[in-house]
Amino acid sequence: MSGSPVQAKTNIDGSIVPAAEAKISVLDRGFLYGDSVYEVFRTYDGVPLFMTEHFDRLDNSARLIQMTISQSREFLIDEIRRTIHATGACEGHDVYVRYLITRGEGPIDLLPDPEFPTRYVIVVTPLKPWPERHYKVGLTMAIPQVRRNPVDALDPNIKGGNYLNNVIAVMQAKELGAEESLILNNEDYVTEASNSNAWFVIDGEIVTPAAGNLRGLTKAALHQACRQAGVETIERDIHCNELSTATECFVTSATREVMPVSSLKISEEETVTFPDGGGSQTKRLQSLYGDFVRSHIETHAAEYMFAD
Repeated sequence: MSGSPVQAKTNIDGSIVPAAEAKISVLDRGFLYGDSVYEVFRTYDGVPLFMTEHFDRLDNSARLIQMTISQSREFLIDEIRRTIHATGACEGHDVYVRYLITRGEGPIDLLPDPEFPTRYVIVVTPLKPWPERHYKVGLTMAIPQVRRNPVDALDPNIKGGNYLNNVIAVMQAKELGAEESLILNNEDYVTEASNSNAWFVIDGEIVTPAAGNLRGLTKAALHQACRQAGVETIERDIHCNELSTATECFVTSATREVMPVSSLKISEEETVTFPDGGGSQTKRLQSLYGDFVRSHIETHAAEYMFAD
């Protein structure tokens, strides 16, 4: 890897400082109430992956919580680029970018003042790879006791700062001896993992849950890559009772890409195991997704983020 190490930086309302020195008011509504929306993307060869789609989803999250973002998309992209430049990232490095919009700062009151300007926070860190074992063998998962928030209580398509449901789920999975959770809803249908979409091969079909989960951009990209290759993928309701018949399992996210799952603990009495490193379908989809990403990066090379 060329160049000096990337230094983690945080941009709060235009002020860029080392991440460890970043400070935000305790009266910020994002801190007080989780009243915020956010997105995460990574770069490949300096090009952001699905940046337009991430901003579209950010706008949708804001709409769902009735937030009007004060900053324009163009302004935020410029600030992201400026923050990346401050890290010292250059060709040969890739970075993790997390950008948040909070409803702003004001009196301690649940009802937000519509006059508050929104605050933006941009965090840029070196892109840290997942453990190699997660790809050579796979991720271990377990079904926690906690259930996904009902859609009519807190829509999972609000990618927001209130993440306790997911935090509790992954903590309970850890207590069960797993690294990741697979969260069910109150009717025992599969929704998603704590920060990834889940996929299965059941009766020879590649399936992923249709409802109760975030509309993942990696999931959407994988669907598109499969359509282009003539591979059928299906979104449908998946009941917990079907999981014992699954022959493959994997998760998708911006940073995990297509990561195989090696085992799923359904209950104290039942654990399903899957092929180390993913079965034939998982490996095929890993390849299709990799090709799709390379094509996307070539097409969007003009969005290169490391330029002065």
